[in-house]
Amino acid sequence: MKSKKLSRVAVLAAVVFFVGTLFPYAYAAADTSLKQLRTFVDVLEFVKENYVETTDTDKLISGAIKGVVNELDDFSQYLEPKDYKELKNDTRGDFGGLGIRLQKVDGFVTVMTPMPGTPAFKAGLMPGDRILFVDDKDVTEMKLDDAVELMRGPVGSKVKITISRKNKDGEYKTLPDFKFKRARIVPEVVYYRMLPNQVGYLYMVDFSGHSTEEVKKALADLQKQGMKYLVLDLRFNPGGLLTGAVDIAKLFLQPDQMIVYTQGRKPEYYQEFKTSAKPAYPDIPMAVLVNQGSASASEIVSGALQDNGRAFVVGQRTFGKASVQQVMPLSGGAGLRLTIARYYTPSGRLIQRDYRDKSKADEGGIFPDVEVVFEPEEEAKVFMQYNDIVYTPGKETPKMEFTAKDPVLDKAVEILTGKVSLEQAKKESQQAAAERKAKKEADKKKSAASTDDKKSASSEGASAKSDKKAPAKTSEKADKKAASAQEAAAPQKEGK
Repeated sequence: MKSKKLSRVAVLAAVVFFVGTLFPYAYAAADTSLKQLRTFVDVLEFVKENYVETTDTDKLISGAIKGVVNELDDFSQYLEPKDYKELKNDTRGDFGGLGIRLQKVDGFVTVMTPMPGTPAFKAGLMPGDRILFVDDKDVTEMKLDDAVELMRGPVGSKVKITISRKNKDGEYKTLPDFKFKRARIVPEVVYYRMLPNQVGYLYMVDFSGHSTEEVKKALADLQKQGMKYLVLDLRFNPGGLLTGAVDIAKLFLQPDQMIVYTQGRKPEYYQEFKTSAKPAYPDIPMAVLVNQGSASASEIVSGALQDNGRAFVVGQRTFGKASVQQVMPLSGGAGLRLTIARYYTPSGRLIQRDYRDKSKADEGGIFPDVEVVFEPEEEAKVFMQYNDIVYTPGKETPKMEFTAKDPVLDKAVEILTGKVSLEQAKKESQQAAAERKAKKEADKKKSAASTDDKKSASSEGASAKSDKKAPAKTSEKADKKAASAQEAAAPQKEGK
């Protein structure tokens, strides 16, 4: 009994210590919290003493901690000692893997972009694909980092991936397994070329440590070639370093203009990022291309240029991922990655989208000035062309051939070169959006009406069957009544 009591006190002390360490500002609701902690300790104690198999208390408490953190959002994470150590040592610059940028979307490990020239790209993985299994291990319930760890491995080793892909009806269908040989991933970050009418085109793969230098070199070369207009393509760009996003924005914005700011619950988490020096390219007319695969740093740059009136944005609403995580060490070598603030554009728009609340599906992200809806399959064809045009170190510069139609880029060029005004393009975009919405609502009503008709037909069919049977039953009852009446009447007549 004494040891039970000691065990209970130890568990309670551990839990209180954990809560006190992680949430030192939570004591305002101390009474309620303590009641819940007592309940937790009771459950833990009962499980430990009565569960059908012997349990490991440390694992149970670790699982409970993960449950607490997972309840917050998709980006906060409790890190086991092994994971925390890897996070501290992770350079991510050169590793053996498949070359996929991933994100958790609707609970699934989802492909944001396969990197050009990598095993994933060559195998035909597409943005939006959901990864279901890695070497037959189910990753649908895994944390993103755990799934990524399964995909990494020694260069030359093999791995099998099972994915599902959305079809034209919006349904996800499982495809045959993809088999890969892991390679050393050294991603290219910038590609550029001159388009007709002196339009410079610059595609950024991501915002890594050397992105800014590569962009500066590309812009300088385009300027030498006579660039008068610029298209900055951030489609399928999942982001990267905040410093990279700020440095890119500084190339185009005037001094003392807001790029982005962070805001959390505590005043010290408010931070502004502004320009200081004169920009290298203050006047060049500019368009930014985005889509649902544009996230994080891409959204910071596009939002800053849009809000400051420096560029117009063309494409589709961005992914909506812009939150600040702080990593803190915990006892025993574990760590905690906790969301402490969110990013806002200069005009105060929240970039982060709430994917857990479906009623807020139209909030967050960067909405383009001119929306151009592009079928995912067709957009993927445009993107896949980069496999042939991105320069690979040690190989000859490939021939630049583009055959897939790109209505997003075409629309941006039309506006930049004056073939259509921005105001007219916005008007046409809004009209097209209204038509799509009306069609969607009409289809929904038609579908609902069709369902009602089927239910009605089914109900009428059942009623008809019932009606057919009813007369027979009524007739039987009437015949029985008549027969009974005749039998009763006959004796009366005889009696008379």
